Amino acid sequence: MSPSRVRRADAVVAAGASHELSCARSDHCAIDSPLLDAANQAMADSTEQDPVHVVTLLNDSEAAMVARINLIRAAQHSIDVQTYIWDQDDTGQLVLSELLKAARRGVKVRILADQLFSFGDPVLLERLATAHENLEVRLYNPTFHEAQTSVVEFSASIVCCFMKFNQRMHNKLLLVDDTIGITGGRNYQDRYFDWDNDFDYVDRDVMVGGPAAHAMASSFETFWNHKRSVPLTHLRDVNRHLLDADVPTPLPAPHYAHPQRVARVLEEAEDSDWLDDALVSETLRTGKVDFFSDLPAKTEQPQERDAREFTAHVMRMVGAAQHEVVLQTPYLVLSKRAQSIFERLHQGQTPPRIIVSTNSLASTDAFAVYALSYKHRKRYLKDYGFEIYELKPRAADPAEDNAEAALDEGPVPPSADGHEARRRIGTERGLLGSRGEARRNRPAPLTTPGRRFGLHAKSIVVDDDFAMVGSHNFDPRSDHYNTEAGVIVYDARFANELRESILRDTLPENAWVVAPRQQSSLSLAIGDFSASLPIFDLWPYRYATSYDLKAGCTPMRPSDPAFFSCYTPVGDFPEVAVSSKLIYTRLITAFGAGVKGIL
Repeated sequence: MSPSRVRRADAVVAAGASHELSCARSDHCAIDSPLLDAANQAMADSTEQDPVHVVTLLNDSEAAMVARINLIRAAQHSIDVQTYIWDQDDTGQLVLSELLKAARRGVKVRILADQLFSFGDPVLLERLATAHENLEVRLYNPTFHEAQTSVVEFSASIVCCFMKFNQRMHNKLLLVDDTIGITGGRNYQDRYFDWDNDFDYVDRDVMVGGPAAHAMASSFETFWNHKRSVPLTHLRDVNRHLLDADVPTPLPAPHYAHPQRVARVLEEAEDSDWLDDALVSETLRTGKVDFFSDLPAKTEQPQERDAREFTAHVMRMVGAAQHEVVLQTPYLVLSKRAQSIFERLHQGQTPPRIIVSTNSLASTDAFAVYALSYKHRKRYLKDYGFEIYELKPRAADPAEDNAEAALDEGPVPPSADGHEARRRIGTERGLLGSRGEARRNRPAPLTTPGRRFGLHAKSIVVDDDFAMVGSHNFDPRSDHYNTEAGVIVYDARFANELRESILRDTLPENAWVVAPRQQSSLSLAIGDFSASLPIFDLWPYRYATSYDLKAGCTPMRPSDPAFFSCYTPVGDFPEVAVSSKLIYTRLITAFGAGVKGIL
């Protein structure tokens, strides 16, 4: 696109953007916030030698949303948002509306979203470009310098520019006044906050106030100014809309599918009793907290050690384990470096216990990734000593915890133009089977109907001593392609709280146990030979299968001699109906070993 078109579009934005402010006060009419107050106090009490932080684990989806709204409304100076997915469902509309209100109060608001699965509507982005001078949006890594990627362009990107197309910004961050930030696994889409009545994620964030926010600000600034972060006027389709419009079109008011649910969280965001009960009372005051982020250069120079700072730090943290590693990851497909670390730990004189909470085929929407995890179960159990617990799709505890957040308030009302709200721009996984808005995103069909859960939280606890919450999936994509971010908290209380949260997801009512199958030595030998083949791994009787606890028995580890008397096998893919996705899973297990990186 010619520089003259960019200059003309910039002129349109400068002339058309609103400059009006809704507040004349010096604090820009920010609300009182106990969350921001605690962060400011931590900042004031900190010294370079003795930092002070306030840390809140955001397991509950309602609290995670309310914390965001409260902080946005409490901002006095700046709000920076970084994300991988931004949908235009209730969640996306609500947060965008709150950010625009903050901009109109006088707060500087910047949004940096990965292009592939965010917004995707040049008309919306044209309106955002001129919504207010205090609101600026950039998209990260648009392959063809367009906001909207068509099916043809998606295919062309894989053919012509695959390495660039395959490298995404996976960081998640909401930073307010460079003082307090939220980071973790959640994107701006209903299913990350239990607002999707069909399929929701068990996810986790952490809210941190104090000096670590300076590292968050520095990281955001680095990404914001990187050449892959493209202003809206530089995007061909948005540029065209800006230059073709006679006058800027105002951004329409949000149209919520479930307005009562939205009204509830808005009320809670300014309810001091609710905030104290759900957030303030759960906050820990602690010392050292580190925020780490890979650099944008990771996607250009993947071998550069400094560019992979967060990834390298996570690996070192796990490699130093002495007694126990509790790992929660949606995708149990390990990079070569992770394999080496776990193999070395398991071969030590006193190997640490390795507990892994992950998805089952019934709970995941990334069946292709699951197929590769399924292929390597024996390696995980024998070579690395993993205890693997796979989430049940109707897990009891998530359903109970999030019942209020997921209240169904009836059918989606039509918008002003008679159309239903657009849903599901994308999902968290890689490029294969994750772009479409319909069937390809959906989990495998189950044998029973109803709402289900999938695991999306990414967390590690090492030796009950320190813990990580972030965006890193501990897989090849997170190691080598996507940029990742997260926090490491050096506090035994926080580590114990996170450990208990992960272990809760491994309880029998919430997860199946993966353990060796009771089978003949001949079947085992054939299975070993089949699994060793890079392709044509077709033997259906794998080394391990899924087990469920029998009634009246006490939960125990698979290594316990009484395990098989108290657990019953429920098959390799329990609760999954016979379907094309079940067949695809088998085929990818047999033929797809070479595609780990792009999945």
